[in-house]
Amino acid sequence: MDKLTGYRRAVENLIGEYASHKPSNGQIESEPLIDRERDRYELLSVGWDQGERGHHSVIHIDIVGGKVWIQCNNTDRLIADELVEAGIPKEDIVLAFHPAELWEQTGFGVASPTTTHSG
Repeated sequence: MDKLTGYRRAVENLIGEYASHKPSNGQIESEPLIDRERDRYELLSVGWDQGERGHHSVIHIDIVGGKVWIQCNNTDRLIADELVEAGIPKEDIVLAFHPAELWEQTGFGVASPTTTHSG
């Protein structure tokens, strides 16, 4: 298995694991969004709780330039560490939710902050 296939599998497994947990309050559903063609992976929380509509990103991960970019982590767990445990080297994980100038200080990977998706 090549590196990117392994990264995709690890990210999909992580999203799937979190999606399997039903939120404890309200009528909230976990919706995994997997776009293998563009290497975008997200877990949304959608529904109603105490008369309020909820719709937000719980986890958002992209694979860009051979690295796993954690765009958003609204969990109480360190998903970067979970991805390391799944076999992704720390230097290939970018904590993109931090400002680029802090990436070197995180102990995880760095990348060009101008790297974007092409569509």
